Amino acid sequence: MANYTKKSELEVKARQLLTERGVELDDIAELVYYLQSKYHENLTLEVCRHNVDRVLTKREVQNAILTGIELDMLAEQKKLVEPLQKTIEIDEGLYGIDEVIALSIVNVYGSIGLTNFGYIDKQKPGILQKLNDKSSGQIHTFLDDIVGAIAAAASSRLAHSDAEDEHTELDN
Repeated sequence: MANYTKKSELEVKARQLLTERGVELDDIAELVYYLQSKYHENLTLEVCRHNVDRVLTKREVQNAILTGIELDMLAEQKKLVEPLQKTIEIDEGLYGIDEVIALSIVNVYGSIGLTNFGYIDKQKPGILQKLNDKSSGQIHTFLDDIVGAIAAAASSRLAHSDAEDEHTELDN
């Protein structure tokens, strides 16, 4: 995610924070592939990566990334008030604000993203399993849902596009 030419300051920061928190574009592309490969016979990681990259250009997505990651980092630094601090630290099951922020990303590309998000959030493949692992000492209460939502949105973008054009023309 190092190529930041012609990107807004907000987009550059969002991409930078993802990388700093251990999430690469290819990690998210692999989730898109996981979600869409059975529906697109000739799907490649390059096409998945292109769709992730396009999702990351959306201001709503960038704002969600910055907001969620900042809350995770504040929780790591124990700078939140109780009981919010403990709630985010343990990723309390009934705390749904992390999913609400993620849904703002999912909604950018329509309702199909909602089913993709729900599915991937339960399955936790790839990078999502790593982010959900509490043993690292890092808090990813928001980030795991944000990454899943980006993958779901990219999958929706792919599903809504003409598959033939998407596989051959990556500049859309």
